[in-house]
Amino acid sequence: MKSIGKIFLGLLVCAFCLQPAFALAGIGDFFKEVKKAAGIKEGLSENEVVEGLKQALEIGTTNAVKSVSAVNGYYENPKIKIPLPESVQKVKKLLLLAGYGPQVDAFELSMNRAAEQAAPKAKELFWDSIKQMTFSDARKILDGKENAATLYFEDKTRDRLSDMFEPIVHTSMSKVGVTRSYQDLDAKVRSIPFAESMSFDLDQYVTNQSLNGLFLMLAEEERKIRQDPAARVTDLLKQVFGGK
Repeated sequence: MKSIGKIFLGLLVCAFCLQPAFALAGIGDFFKEVKKAAGIKEGLSENEVVEGLKQALEIGTTNAVKSVSAVNGYYENPKIKIPLPESVQKVKKLLLLAGYGPQVDAFELSMNRAAEQAAPKAKELFWDSIKQMTFSDARKILDGKENAATLYFEDKTRDRLSDMFEPIVHTSMSKVGVTRSYQDLDAKVRSIPFAESMSFDLDQYVTNQSLNGLFLMLAEEERKIRQDPAARVTDLLKQVFGGK
């Protein structure tokens, strides 16, 4: 028998793609069985159940975006902190020995600040993807891994988010000093005997690292939904899952 969390998530995504024809083909009985299995209160309409599930997924994606876009959302979270690029790490010891530790620290902080400033743009695309889920998508997520919904979002939004993030990251990096810090460090490296240049695509690096962190946090929110469907943060969710 499927776990309550799995049943919950399946309903969660199915709620957005139920078509009239499907509803006529026994959706009433389907909801009764799932509501019974999930401990959902009797007496609530199917529309109320669907709306409660919709709220849950919207809240989950909102929480993920909010957590990474806060000040230090990336920088002070060891799971998603954007590290120094590999080319910088290779010469980090030389830079520290040469007295450029503060510049290295400033560069690392400024990359994370840029990511935090770009992150809020993801919310709109996530919500758009929720609305466009098909019944087939819902079944795959229901029967998939614990991060199946996150993988769905990544497949549907990663390229568009990258296109959206990169110019924001570029502008943010200029404002918070990433580009200047990087150029200063690269100049310092060039002045150190036997050290190589750190040249690489800085915009692309920060954008990719930003998205990796965002999807990691989204996966954590998905696990919460699967493991704790009664995260009753609204009155409707308390009603829908109050019987559990």
